[in-house]
Amino acid sequence: MPEVTRFYGITIKVFFGDHPPPHFHAIYGEFNALISIESLEIIEGDLPSRAEKLVIEWAKLYQNELLNMWNTQDFCKLPPLK
Repeated sequence: MPEVTRFYGITIKVFFGDHPPPHFHAIYGEFNALISIESLEIIEGDLPSRAEKLVIEWAKLYQNELLNMWNTQDFCKLPPLK
């Protein structure tokens, strides 16, 4: 699963052979969540509240790029949250 970015101990990954709906994986320690690219809601798994807020803040910035990456299956690294 390609790593899209990493920030504050959170790793964001996209797996192109994965099931719909379009989503990405956010991994933080032992926590793992699948987040819908379209709604930016957790669709499976969980994250601590603070990590979830950081992931959603980052995803709002790169939502279009994530959706494009999912649709074209053209991987690219994205900047971390600063």
